[in-house]
Amino acid sequence: MQDARVLVTGGAGFIGATLANYLVKTNEVIALDDRTLGTPENLDPGVRFVEASVLDDDWPAAVDVVFHLAALSSRSMLEERPQAGTRVNVEGLVNVIERTREHAESVVFAGTSSMYNDDLPASEDDRVAAATCYEASMLARDRYMEYYNAFYDDLTVASTRFSSVYQGYGGNEAHKGEYANTVSQWAAKMANGDRPVLWGDGTQTRDYVHVTDVARALEAVADAQLAGAYNVGAGRNVSFNETIALLNAALGTSIEPTYEPVPLTNYNYQQRFDISKLQAATGWEPTVSFEDGVEQVCAPYR
Repeated sequence: MQDARVLVTGGAGFIGATLANYLVKTNEVIALDDRTLGTPENLDPGVRFVEASVLDDDWPAAVDVVFHLAALSSRSMLEERPQAGTRVNVEGLVNVIERTREHAESVVFAGTSSMYNDDLPASEDDRVAAATCYEASMLARDRYMEYYNAFYDDLTVASTRFSSVYQGYGGNEAHKGEYANTVSQWAAKMANGDRPVLWGDGTQTRDYVHVTDVARALEAVADAQLAGAYNVGAGRNVSFNETIALLNAALGTSIEPTYEPVPLTNYNYQQRFDISKLQAATGWEPTVSFEDGVEQVCAPYR
């Protein structure tokens, strides 16, 4: 992307700020955020920060490309506030598209991978189901994507389904606290000499993808003006036990985790993505191995 006017909603958050700072090198970037899960301290000085909600009607809308990353992005947030969360996740998407579609040619938004079951690898053609309010709201976003792609010839809308995105508290994740990726939370605990808590027996897996690879994937989807759903992951799964072993190696520690029963129903035990659809459409490839990513997460503590 070159010389485009870009809107990033949720633009002061973890993924949003990483994307905004990446794109501002060659584009004009507006980061829209209501500070619920973001802070403008994450942003490069060249990014224009606008404090507003995606439900508002008075933020800059004359843009070429929209990356809609604003959402209440965990099941606990929706369980605590189902009405408010559904408004932000569903009505917020529709409001963003309606306010920008006269100008923008491409809208790329954050979907979710939690709708997948434990069959591996998960592909975009798999059956998805909503077992939580969060999943229901994100599945509704995909249905609206289908509507806009079918109804408007001059607009493409794509859903990017992220796997487990991480970077570490040394990056833009610090402000998220308990909502940060488990890699970041465990690294911080272990660097402080505390035992991380693992649910179950630690054999559950996640497909960890570094946030810089996610930013490149989002750009690639917009560049190609793709429509439809695309998985964004590393295509590899790592168990929680293996993750703790890598963190110990990187930190120079030998801390054993504490195991506790899984407190959630409809818990996702296994995660690995088929990323071939995105690779074929754009040529994108993940570039940060999980081992290197863990080293980057732990470097500030060393």
